[in-house]
Amino acid sequence: MARKLRRLLAGSTVNERYGNRLEVITDGPHAVSALVILKSSGFEHLSNITCVDWIDEHRMDVTYNLWSYTHRLHAVVKAQAHRDALEVPTTGEIWPQAQVYEREIHEMFGVEFTGNPDLSPLFLHNWRDMPPLRKDFDTEEYSRRAYGVVDGVEEAGV
Repeated sequence: MARKLRRLLAGSTVNERYGNRLEVITDGPHAVSALVILKSSGFEHLSNITCVDWIDEHRMDVTYNLWSYTHRLHAVVKAQAHRDALEVPTTGEIWPQAQVYEREIHEMFGVEFTGNPDLSPLFLHNWRDMPPLRKDFDTEEYSRRAYGVVDGVEEAGV
């Protein structure tokens, strides 16, 4: 399977991990191609989509976990996006359940899923700050500004 994916996904990195896991690393715009190829190759189950903020590397990885019952393989697709241009195409047409994952990642990390018709908030209604799961989000500063309290101690002058 790894050889097939290397041939079909030119420009992406395909690694074999632990005997039953494949890792595909690609850039954001090519993620959909990789996911379509994997689905047509027997990776029929999208387990979840998550995001990892690599602040020191100035990127975020939108990470798709897929499973093939036919091949008994787990595939991880890491769609890398630069922190200043966080755009990844939606995968909602491939897996409809991706809609909710994309909404949450948009809300918590600020990733734009181009083509997704509904990126409205799931949890943070009326939120006006930067996405809270980004590593550069300062929770202490936010708590002071929003509540005037940090660790149960009121700030002087608030």
